[in-house]
Amino acid sequence: MDTTVTDPLIGASLEGRYRVTERIATGGMATVYRAVDERLDRVVAVKIIRRAEAGDAGFTARFEREAKIIARLSHPNVVGVYDTGSHDGLPYLVMEYVNGKTLRDVLNEHSRLPVRHSLRIAARILDALSAAHRVGLVHRDVKPENVLLAESGAVKVADFGLARIVQGPDADDEHGGQLLATVAYVPPELVAEGVADARSDVYSAGILLFELLTGVVPYDGDDPAEVAGRHVSEDVPPPSEFAEDIPPELDALVVAATRRDRAARPADATEFAARLALVPEPAAAPAARRPERTTTVLPTEPVVRGRSTPAVPPPPPEESGPRFPKLTRRTLLAVGAVAVIMLLVGALGWWFSAGRYERTPSLLDLVATDAESLAAEKGFTVSWAPGGYSENVPKGFVLAQDPAPGEKILDGEPISVTLSLGPERYTITQDIVGMDGAAAKAKLESMNLVVTLQQQFSDTVPAGKVISVTPAPGTEVKRDTPVVLAVSEGPAPVKVPPVVGMQLELAKSTLEGLGLVPVVVEQYHDQVPAGEVFAQDPPVDTGVGAGSAVTITVSKGAEPIMLPNVVGKSFDEARGELQRLGFKVERFDLPLGNDEVWDMSPDGDTMQPKGSSVTLYTY
Repeated sequence: MDTTVTDPLIGASLEGRYRVTERIATGGMATVYRAVDERLDRVVAVKIIRRAEAGDAGFTARFEREAKIIARLSHPNVVGVYDTGSHDGLPYLVMEYVNGKTLRDVLNEHSRLPVRHSLRIAARILDALSAAHRVGLVHRDVKPENVLLAESGAVKVADFGLARIVQGPDADDEHGGQLLATVAYVPPELVAEGVADARSDVYSAGILLFELLTGVVPYDGDDPAEVAGRHVSEDVPPPSEFAEDIPPELDALVVAATRRDRAARPADATEFAARLALVPEPAAAPAARRPERTTTVLPTEPVVRGRSTPAVPPPPPEESGPRFPKLTRRTLLAVGAVAVIMLLVGALGWWFSAGRYERTPSLLDLVATDAESLAAEKGFTVSWAPGGYSENVPKGFVLAQDPAPGEKILDGEPISVTLSLGPERYTITQDIVGMDGAAAKAKLESMNLVVTLQQQFSDTVPAGKVISVTPAPGTEVKRDTPVVLAVSEGPAPVKVPPVVGMQLELAKSTLEGLGLVPVVVEQYHDQVPAGEVFAQDPPVDTGVGAGSAVTITVSKGAEPIMLPNVVGKSFDEARGELQRLGFKVERFDLPLGNDEVWDMSPDGDTMQPKGSSVTLYTY
């Protein structure tokens, strides 16, 4: 069924200017139409927000505000925004119409692109992002679907700022809790903190470049939350692990752009583009040359009425030079025998060096039954080596073979095949808790885990026994995962008493009376009076050894700040300025004038405790 027939917007005129002709694409937030600007007689693209979004007044305001910012972003690699408006209560953007296809369409057709093409497309994308970053605009949703490849060869980036419109700082709960960026390209800080800056676009562009070079994204799966979490917890691997023709400089740059730590990435798209420009572009494959044709002169014979004149044989050449005696029959037999022997030697040499060998087929990435069938079809048998772990090859598939594919093997000799055991994972069992510390450490180390022992006091767990394990029992972990065992030292000789709320001297004497050493730290505090303890470490009732240090944090009172001089200002202006600084404002008014401040107490331009009261005298 042609859905454009049932779309009420087809044929509609938006504000008497933009005549909608066909629907181009539909997304989660908006629908894009092809339209004709009847005033300027040009084809445009119109993005109309869905009615579910348009019902939110806050969203509409953010949409219009952001659209004005995007409209000022003029760059040859950015899809231009010409106009905004509203039709039937639905806000819309009028944008440049790009006749071509998306980068996603190209990847669907070709899987991955050559390195030199990937470099050129990435450079154009970074040019567009650089222009945005220079005016303080962050894209937040860099992905192949938002990159358009025009038939003219131009590369255009679309949808600047729209992810930020939906997830703005003043968004309501309906939108504010959603992660609207595409999870395959989402930067870790947007997942963990809900914030994004220019380095977030650098990360997403790095993932996009990774996909151009390899044909895959680093993290993929059916569970978006799990994919988003991997951006936070795992390092993006080098693209060279998935494709062999990646230059080392490009490999290192993709890794740098996709660091989980924002500070380790290029600062913005401009720096990313500058570093990408230093990567040498591989030369194009040379065109195949045709072999040179040489002219051959053929003998001809004259032809008379269909009959060819027989060629007259040339006279025998005159013999010249020395004459050799004719070979005898015995000599000829001897020469023949030598030739036969040489042929036999050559045949035997060929047999022992190559003739008795076969080339092994590739059994990699096949299940066991398919590997046996393929080997048998090629005339080989297989023997099964012990399994091996792999993060990439699924369990039960061929991980390795010996000899390797294409190598020589004696005729009849079996191919040794290793099946994958899947990812190497170990489960921390429940019996670790309560086990003897040394035995627990040995058990975990036998599972290829890195174990650290931490001694702790315990009133309930006997000395030498495991109190707890981190990660917790039941957790499945990788090889070489750090594991911490808390091992009991038995009951603590001293429990830390509560000293919060005490005056400093009393808190010190209380701790010293139990054989503990107080360490005093002073900090400003707006609510706690000076000289009073408001924090302690370790917490109350923590078991510690005699002579252990206990840190107590004592208030220095409210932090003094500069009280500005507001004499001569109106009362409302002066009160607002002081309240923004945290002062409490009281008023003493003489009803004689126009509410102008003629005096203040304490005096202005003096250091006063934050949160203290200031009296303003007005008349």
